[in-house]
Amino acid sequence: MTRMTGGQALVKSIIAHGVDTIFGLPGVQLDWFFNALHDEGNNIRVINSRHEQGVAYMAHGYAQSTGKVGAFAVVPGPGVLNTTAALSTSLAANVPVLCVTGQIPSAYIGRGHGMLHEIPDQLAILQGLTKWAARIDHPTDAPAKVAEAFRQLRTGRPQPVAIEMPLDQLAQQSNVDLLDAVTDHARPPVDEDALAKAAALLAGAKAPMIFVGSGAVDCGEAIQALAEMLQAPVIANRTGRGIISDRHYLAMTHLAGHRLWADADVILAIGTRLQQPRMNWGTDDDLKIIHVDIDPVEIKRTATPDVAMVGDAQDIVPALYDAVGKIAPARASREEELLSVQAGVHDMLLERVGPQMSWIKVIREGLDDDGIFVDELTQVGYVSRVAMPIYQPRTFLTSAYQGTLGSGLATAIGAKIANPDRQVLSINGDGGFMYNVQELATAVKYNVAVVAIVFADGAFGNVRRMQQNLYDGRTIASDLENPDFVALAKSFGCAAYRAETPEELAKVLPAAFKQSGPTVIEVPFPPTPDPWSIIIPPRNRGI
Repeated sequence: MTRMTGGQALVKSIIAHGVDTIFGLPGVQLDWFFNALHDEGNNIRVINSRHEQGVAYMAHGYAQSTGKVGAFAVVPGPGVLNTTAALSTSLAANVPVLCVTGQIPSAYIGRGHGMLHEIPDQLAILQGLTKWAARIDHPTDAPAKVAEAFRQLRTGRPQPVAIEMPLDQLAQQSNVDLLDAVTDHARPPVDEDALAKAAALLAGAKAPMIFVGSGAVDCGEAIQALAEMLQAPVIANRTGRGIISDRHYLAMTHLAGHRLWADADVILAIGTRLQQPRMNWGTDDDLKIIHVDIDPVEIKRTATPDVAMVGDAQDIVPALYDAVGKIAPARASREEELLSVQAGVHDMLLERVGPQMSWIKVIREGLDDDGIFVDELTQVGYVSRVAMPIYQPRTFLTSAYQGTLGSGLATAIGAKIANPDRQVLSINGDGGFMYNVQELATAVKYNVAVVAIVFADGAFGNVRRMQQNLYDGRTIASDLENPDFVALAKSFGCAAYRAETPEELAKVLPAAFKQSGPTVIEVPFPPTPDPWSIIIPPRNRGI
């Protein structure tokens, strides 16, 4: 045992579990925690931002782009509350983020005395937004609680966790027994009966399809091998983009998958909710579904599959490949057929959302294959979900179903800090960009060479279109008054450009990526065609 403060016990335990970067904002309840961070010197890097929401999104981007744990620290009460949009984003997108926060002194928790930063039942709030959350009540508890936090982060479904520790316990000195990190957590065994049933269905399928989500992000090679054996198209929504490179004829977005859904007979869903196809596209008795997921609750949440396989995709998919290979007949290539489907979708997109497609084309051509594209809630962003070619996993970063407006810039900064040698590009609408525009100062401070495009249409564009279409043009509270984004960015110390056409953007992107610090590109953006009837296709099967 070593005598140390609770703050030191907490910091040393976090470092022992491999965290080398923490995004955080100090404050009185975290003074002893940040003092301990200072004492560790180069053992851990501390990145501060201009808002608690910023550090939480940066941790999200750091984790989503790498698969490593992204960590952030904020004061309790308003500090924690400012991070909840980002925590809910990490929860929705299955991202392993560690939230560390303080608490009011132990003796006053839950008593309502009105202590600084006191809120009712902070721990309950955190438990509602994370996979697991706990309080450290004494310095000697810190190693075990941190170990449990990392067990939760590294086993089962990756989602955020949270730890809070009261001010007095962070300051208290005690003899603490630090623990070594455990890295060899057991994974569920492959269910051999379910494996045999799944293999038989796939081997006998005439028109199989594979759907992938974030739970399949680390087994792309095995999925591609299985898909090639079955000649099964691999359909990816946002969090699954890039698991199979879009250069492969079997890789498809949801729009192409929708065109094949009506004739499919067996679906293999890997690490995905499969929510949109089952709930929106329709099912019937002729469609068999095999669902692979590490989370047993998720497998039966929307509907009970014909075969449920609970476990890690990295174990199950290779086993499926071996089992199917022993009984499946050889299949003729479907390359010509599937390329024709993809070409039809592309032509449809050009016809119906051509303006958005022209910007996406330029962005894709200017971004390296391993460049990281950060989606946002903007007209180009919506279309990018189904039109932007993605070539590698973890290069399409998204807020998933949470749809958190304003997440893009800070998420991109975190991704760039985690991947300093790769291009990182964030697209933003003018509305969302102003949610976290202050983080340009963070990017300048740390020379984070992120590129942020701001599509400025002077409105919350989706809301304005809805009001115009559904309420006879009666718009309210959807128009915006914007600054000059080029001048604003330069005032922070960023490089800045304005591009009024896709051709102009193509000219400035290379210069932007060569900057040693952040760059903002303002794009004055006129109204564009409504993408939603395309992005959310109708039911084409069942009742």
